[in-house]
Amino acid sequence: MTKAQIVEEIVQKTGLTKKDVAEAVDQFLKSISDALAEGKHLEIRGFGTFKVKRRKARMARNPRTGDPVPVPERFVPVFKVSKELKDMVATANPVAEEGE
Repeated sequence: MTKAQIVEEIVQKTGLTKKDVAEAVDQFLKSISDALAEGKHLEIRGFGTFKVKRRKARMARNPRTGDPVPVPERFVPVFKVSKELKDMVATANPVAEEGE
């Protein structure tokens, strides 16, 4: 499902204008992005938790040459699904074909 499809679904269910819904969705996603960029923990009850985890520096290997390659420390966003959402998905109808 794309952002445009999400906007269209909300428009149909609420009767709000497409422009207003698109702006709200954009601002919601920007709020999440900004919070993660600041290293904040974001919890949406019944949906899940967004947070930033630190990945330690390590040595990797170049698969072609086998030479060691240093990988610097970095921070990555992670999402943990809530139990409620996990249960809802587990009891839902079978997954639709890919691409729908």
